[in-house]
Amino acid sequence: MANRLLKKINNKMNTMTKEQFQEEIRLGIPDTLPEAMPYDKDINHAPKRKDILTPEEKRLALRNALRYFPKHLHEQLAPEFMEELHEYGRIYMYRYRPRYEMHARPISDYPHKSEQAAAIMLMIQNNLDPAVAQHPHELIIYGGNGAIFQNWAQYRLAMKYLSEMTDEQTLVMYSGHPMGLFPSHKNAPRVVVTNGMVIPNYSKPDDWERMNALGVSQYGQMTAGSYMYIGPQGIVHGTTITVLNAARKQMKKDGEPNDIHGMLFVSSGLGGMSGAQPKAGNIAGVVSVVAEINPLAAEKRHDQGWVDELHYNLDELIPAIRKAVADKRTVSMAYVGNVVDLWERLADENIHVDLGSDQTSLHNPWAGGYYPVGVSLEESKRLMADEPEKFRELVQASLRRQVAAINRLTEKGMYFFDYGNAFLLQSKRAGADIVLADGKFRYPSYVQDIMGPMFFDYGFGPFRWVCTSGDPKDLEVTDRIAAEVMEEIKATAPEDIQGQMADNIHWIREAGRNHLVVGSQARILYADCEGRTKIALAFNEAIKRGEISKPVVLGRDHHDVSGTDSPFRETSNIYDGSQFCADMAVQNVIGDSFRGATWVSIHNGGGVGWGEVINGGFGMVINGDDDSARHIREMLFWDVNNGIARRSWARNGGSMSSIEREMLRTPGFKVTMPNIVDDELINKF
Repeated sequence: MANRLLKKINNKMNTMTKEQFQEEIRLGIPDTLPEAMPYDKDINHAPKRKDILTPEEKRLALRNALRYFPKHLHEQLAPEFMEELHEYGRIYMYRYRPRYEMHARPISDYPHKSEQAAAIMLMIQNNLDPAVAQHPHELIIYGGNGAIFQNWAQYRLAMKYLSEMTDEQTLVMYSGHPMGLFPSHKNAPRVVVTNGMVIPNYSKPDDWERMNALGVSQYGQMTAGSYMYIGPQGIVHGTTITVLNAARKQMKKDGEPNDIHGMLFVSSGLGGMSGAQPKAGNIAGVVSVVAEINPLAAEKRHDQGWVDELHYNLDELIPAIRKAVADKRTVSMAYVGNVVDLWERLADENIHVDLGSDQTSLHNPWAGGYYPVGVSLEESKRLMADEPEKFRELVQASLRRQVAAINRLTEKGMYFFDYGNAFLLQSKRAGADIVLADGKFRYPSYVQDIMGPMFFDYGFGPFRWVCTSGDPKDLEVTDRIAAEVMEEIKATAPEDIQGQMADNIHWIREAGRNHLVVGSQARILYADCEGRTKIALAFNEAIKRGEISKPVVLGRDHHDVSGTDSPFRETSNIYDGSQFCADMAVQNVIGDSFRGATWVSIHNGGGVGWGEVINGGFGMVINGDDDSARHIREMLFWDVNNGIARRSWARNGGSMSSIEREMLRTPGFKVTMPNIVDDELINKF
């Protein structure tokens, strides 16, 4: 019966006209009760959250949820919402999930009075596309808990507001809740987003669980709650760069001009962090093996072409690894099982692993980000909801075993790095052998060793754009323009950034061939301030000429030069003691907001966990006019150089030289530079 109903609804979705879609958007939250939506078992759903609220708090959560709806519906909705809270640990309001297909449409399909608002609607729907989102029906985009909204009423209301908005209004978003449209002006941001901005003393994981269950706060991750997620591609590029440079470090250590082909890269996580690793391994040219406990996640990435092979059995996988390495074959394999079993077997079999990491969502270790060894997926889901303390113990025991196996392999020459997912931090908290005698971690963060000193310090970071036409031809034009601009810059670039330029030119030249698009017609490219500005200005001119048919949305991952203060990831190569300070991210968002950003966002959490990081981001719509050009020049300059200046003041050598070059290039730009003190003097004391 349910399957027949689902097919009926899907058929209705497929036949919905543009006019009907627009009518649904404008409707917002209906005054009448919509037909209940069936629970789709083919969708990857979020695990049940633990039962953390008191009886009185559950009544408060219900009261909070019902305030979105007219009073005459409360009697019908109250028991339904309370049942959701009991069954799933959250009130998602499944009944209000839209009847239309969820994906990014061409910008002209959205009902709007502001073209900027239409672009934002496109970005929101792309986030929730089932091909993009991790748990789309729970509005979780990635990372296990990175949400765009807390419930479907918020989605409906936000889309309605955006359809009505003019260029002289700003939509204010409080942790997924649309607070309302406020009068502003055309140069103000169209949307200001905050997520999880709670009082510091109330920023522990259980605080999030409680406030999220109450419906008053959410974890926006980085780009999930910022309408800037572009699917796996965003993480693929960063992972590709990381793998390439990690391989080069390994080759340099070995002292021989070794070919990267045939090197073995082992990691885990294909669900929460997008499944980027196997695709990045293929682009880099290595043999990659990535463990994933959830068959639905692994099969989704295989179906999308992000991983070449699925292996369900270690006895079959191990010979396949040996052969691929021996043949120097570029191939990606997914092990559908627990990563600890994989690590231990590799160590037992004396298989030489060149590069090792972990990309499970360990910022969220107790609620689906990590699954303990020796326990089935379903039993794990039960334990995290019904026996959270036991689940916590099993996770920590699993981490201790995982680290022990990794240590055995590093003793035999493996280069292991933390991928900024809180692996080192949670392993330390679990009592694993991960800390040296001097109190430092046994292994570096990839930012400490690679991304920080080689990229962020010089202003290189994950610049991205989305072609709002939805036309692949527009994306092809942007790829070509970006490559041409980068080639031109490279011709006169200083020696210390020539390698970065070469890697990124190779990436953009190969981007189309590697079929990286999932969802919207989007691209990512690591670029510095000069590169981002010149590329964006070239796009603006191409829009003006009609070479690009519709506006382009500019943005970035928050995993960048300036946008994020995170002592265990983005700012882990800050050594002046300020790595725990969040001035940079807050300054970044404030500065972007009055320099031309279309929307800005700031979050507690992202990447490494609630209470561990502050993330700031933006989106900018450019349409070929002079205002767009001015916004590009002013905002992108600040968005990058704010972070370089902070890194320079922390005495990071690459940032000091980079900011000095920028001051020579830019009139009116003057940064406080540090005076370097001799170690001999300091060491006297």
